[in-house]
Amino acid sequence: MAGDTHARHGTAVKENVPGNVLVPIGALLLGMLLAALDQTIVSTALPTIVSDLGGMEHLSWVVTAYLLASTAATPLWGKLGDQYGRKRLFQSAIVIFLVGSALCGLAQDMPQLIAFRAVQGLGGGGLMVLSMAIVGDLVPPRERGRYQGLFGAVFGATSVLGPLLGGLFTQHLSWRWVFYINLPVGVVALAVIAAALHIPRRAERHVIDYLGTFLIASVATCLVLVASLGGTTWGWGSAQIVSLAVLGVVLAVAFVAVERRAVEPVLPLKLFGIRTFTLAAVISFIVGFAMFGAMTYLPTFLQVVQGVTPTMSGVHMLPMVLGLLLASTVSGQIVSRTGRWKVFPIAGTGVTTLGLLLLHRLDVDSSTAVMSTVFFVFGLGLGLVMQVLVLIVQNAVAYEDLGVATSGATFFRSIGASFGVAIFGTVFASRLGDKLADAFRGTELPPGVSADALESDPRGIAELPSALRPAAVDAYATSITDVFLYAAPVALLGFVLAWFLKEDKLRGSVTAPDITETLASNPVERSSYDEVCRALSVLGTREGRREIYRKITERAGYDLLPGASWLLLRIKKYGWVEPGQLAERSTVPLPVILAAARQVEERHLATREGLDLVLTDQGREVADRLAGAREDSLAELLGDWWGPDRPTDLARLVKDLNAELCGSDREQPRNGAATRIS
Repeated sequence: MAGDTHARHGTAVKENVPGNVLVPIGALLLGMLLAALDQTIVSTALPTIVSDLGGMEHLSWVVTAYLLASTAATPLWGKLGDQYGRKRLFQSAIVIFLVGSALCGLAQDMPQLIAFRAVQGLGGGGLMVLSMAIVGDLVPPRERGRYQGLFGAVFGATSVLGPLLGGLFTQHLSWRWVFYINLPVGVVALAVIAAALHIPRRAERHVIDYLGTFLIASVATCLVLVASLGGTTWGWGSAQIVSLAVLGVVLAVAFVAVERRAVEPVLPLKLFGIRTFTLAAVISFIVGFAMFGAMTYLPTFLQVVQGVTPTMSGVHMLPMVLGLLLASTVSGQIVSRTGRWKVFPIAGTGVTTLGLLLLHRLDVDSSTAVMSTVFFVFGLGLGLVMQVLVLIVQNAVAYEDLGVATSGATFFRSIGASFGVAIFGTVFASRLGDKLADAFRGTELPPGVSADALESDPRGIAELPSALRPAAVDAYATSITDVFLYAAPVALLGFVLAWFLKEDKLRGSVTAPDITETLASNPVERSSYDEVCRALSVLGTREGRREIYRKITERAGYDLLPGASWLLLRIKKYGWVEPGQLAERSTVPLPVILAAARQVEERHLATREGLDLVLTDQGREVADRLAGAREDSLAELLGDWWGPDRPTDLARLVKDLNAELCGSDREQPRNGAATRIS
């Protein structure tokens, strides 16, 4: 005991103060901000971009190029970071993203912009994956839920601010500033990361599925090219379109053959043997199809048809974003707490279908109130289904497939987004050309103005005589709203498929995904360990209150105050505590700690040494049983993943997390090292 007293009052050791990670976490948030903002800030600038560079028929590719590149790059960034260290890879991703941003700002025509957007997407995929992974390197499991919540807040903020900022830059500066704004933010992030980010090098060897990644990206590209070029640039029966379709099929067959033999496949084919995963993948595809297709073309409707400014088009989009955020947050929390989830994909796909039909009914005379209501309904439908799709996929697979199944669900949403934007673009371009030609057939237009010119550049509408403008605006209005009508049957298919989902009992460890998995356009790539770590840290934080200590006290078979159990676990961890000091450094009130201290002394579980409490032999036995009960309660959350043949990393995670939940660094006595009494 004397040795323990010496350890308690000896030389102070440096504590792991949470503030030590705030600066690098801030830099990671800046990196995430770049990628998250770029998904939404461009949408309101698109009408102005195509007016300046021409090529309205290629508008969809400004979005699609970014989506395809970031989707293809995501799994590579994740595994390369594991092998070669995440700090250097993260810096590389920022540099690639900034180079792409600068080139986008300098683009002189639409093909250049599309190519540079692909470069930007390559970097954006890395920013998404690596920023989330580095959080796991910096903070212990218990804190990860809280810090990853900050990343969710960034996503929520950018989904609202992106359209507004895009409109402001476009209206008051130039659309090029939508890309240039990334440069100062990225430079600051690079500087802070170079100076402040110090993470251990824990290389994990992976067999990277380069060929599988290349093939799946190539298949997606062929499909998108067929969807976007067929019927516009080339006829559906043309040699080019037929060749692309055949090539896509051949590459898909090759992909299946490669994935059967891959050691670490980018998308394990065995997942498709699970009905819930297959249905959720198709519904995810449909959600991405509807969401990003609409988000790409609604600003064009608002600016060209309604005549609002780019800034105000961003304001008009807010009800959709707010509906999405509200529904996704509430549905995720309800499912996590009740364990019932099937109603949400059914309701979500149903409301999304209704939203698309309502969007189809918008026209030049629609009031702001009507448009806001319709946008809100559409966002509500998307939000109801998006959170739950990731959650039910996690619930349906074995532990070893948890990470890849989660990224698979978001991967299909990303492919759906690329495909949706391309299809919407094809329908819009073909309908617009036909309607403008019909509107002005036999009409003499002013010199320099033609139906083809109006199709490429909507600014030409202003040059028309006042009598002809309504016809041009109506052509744009019906062409855009017809897109939503064609998308409605696709959403309806999702509604039908949702009824076939089997509502398996929800595992205790499955929690609502963070909002980065809901709003991110490219897949969220985390390992199975990372996913369980995130879930248990969120649950542990929620349960770190009176109720959990009451439960573990009952489980261990003792009649103690919950506060007494809480106190005994902290004495066990640190070797000693001083109740007054502990009250200052924890969220538990002093009267509760004093009542707990009285009880453990009266029961002879702890004894005083000056102001300090230390465990007796009986107290050590009780504390050990309480810690075991706490560990068992965490293990129970894992359900059938916690079987006799459970992976060693899962067992280690539960043990480490339990140790952290039994006392945090902030609560550690300030004038001594943490000494455990075993």
